[in-house]
Amino acid sequence: MESLNDGKNLSFLERLFHLKEANTNVRREILAGLTTFVSMAYILFVNPQVLGDSGMDKGSLFTATALTAVVGSVLMGILANYPIAIAPGLGDNAFFSYSVVIAMGIPWKTAMAGVFIASIIFLIVSLLKLRELVINSIPQDLKLAVSAGLGLFIAFVGLQGGGLIQASKSSLVEIGSFTTPTTLLTIAGLIVTAGLMCKKVPGAIFIGMVFTTIAGLVTKLIPMPSHIISGIPSLKPTFGVGVTHIGDIINQPQMWAVVIIFLLVAFFDTAGTLIGLAEQASIMEDGKMPRIGRALMADSISMVSGAIFGTTPPTAYVESSAGIAVGGRTGLTSVVVGFFFAISMFFSPLLTVVTSNVTAPVLIIVGALMAQSMKGIHWEKFEIALPAFLTVLAMPLTYNITYGIAFGFLAYPLTMIAAGRRKEVNGIMYGLFFVFLLLLYIINVLPHS
Repeated sequence: MESLNDGKNLSFLERLFHLKEANTNVRREILAGLTTFVSMAYILFVNPQVLGDSGMDKGSLFTATALTAVVGSVLMGILANYPIAIAPGLGDNAFFSYSVVIAMGIPWKTAMAGVFIASIIFLIVSLLKLRELVINSIPQDLKLAVSAGLGLFIAFVGLQGGGLIQASKSSLVEIGSFTTPTTLLTIAGLIVTAGLMCKKVPGAIFIGMVFTTIAGLVTKLIPMPSHIISGIPSLKPTFGVGVTHIGDIINQPQMWAVVIIFLLVAFFDTAGTLIGLAEQASIMEDGKMPRIGRALMADSISMVSGAIFGTTPPTAYVESSAGIAVGGRTGLTSVVVGFFFAISMFFSPLLTVVTSNVTAPVLIIVGALMAQSMKGIHWEKFEIALPAFLTVLAMPLTYNITYGIAFGFLAYPLTMIAAGRRKEVNGIMYGLFFVFLLLLYIINVLPHS
């Protein structure tokens, strides 16, 4: 690592990532990249498990997940210079397996063709800069609400994964059992990490994760891996399947609705996450994201490559907030994430020690950090407060980032019109109002009619 701080290596990295301008250094960026990777490494196992229920080969899915994360994260780092990692997203994979393949009875190969078609449309829309135009047209108050909503969402995920809250038939959620050893491990990790944060210890979040992992191994709450190195599973069972089965879409009319859903969810899921993380990393300039076009292009290309490798659409990961909290400010963080995903294909057994109890304290603390963006919202104006509140509240309660954005974006034009401020709502926001109406109709009404 020290060699990276010398001579040509430093000058090359400085030219590529502008480290001094971002007030960071190589060491901090590497630590941030490692922290982000460890926080999101669970997707290497969760994605194959969920998509595997559709009949796809889990070994191939493991490799496809890792390769998609490598492509997306490296492109995001080099093209946009953002400390934001990309990997196959949760939500889309569940929709693919349980709604499309199992519920609708569509073969997984045909469904993957739908993902590929959606990814091509996605790329074209990005090339035409339509996504960039839309994101820059979103009011600042809603952007801040999206960031805060993401904070509550990932904190909710952390509380759930750590066992601090659990499902309840009477009240939907309730407090977890503090007699469960793994829950106590989460609490111990939370206390230690929070203490380090209060003392402003550099790398506090990563140190907290290491502590929780070691504590779990010592108490045998986290099983020791059986071995360290393993071969890379073959990609053959899923590679290119979406491309070769495009013709199947013609005989499946309902697949076009599926394509639209994949397209819309990918469009707004990543956009919302980018906005929230950019706010946290202080990247925003005058309420807009610089180099947003390049960031969206990295996302679009990774979606196409993911469809070719054989996995559902990737997205910008909210867990990138863990690396940003450690100090990651440039694309070097994302490139480091991509590097670790590449290496992980050989060391998959080691990743099993990063359980939900290890990542839960991180998600809870980072959620608190992201919630700070709410202070910038004009709460004194109800026409702003209600859409912002719905955005923040709906993300954790619906367990869906896109729904949270939809609730706020549907309410915003209505409250602004009621307040006599309709001229302040731009045409794109009115257009999004109807887009989200269509999205909610396709997802919630059409299947039951």
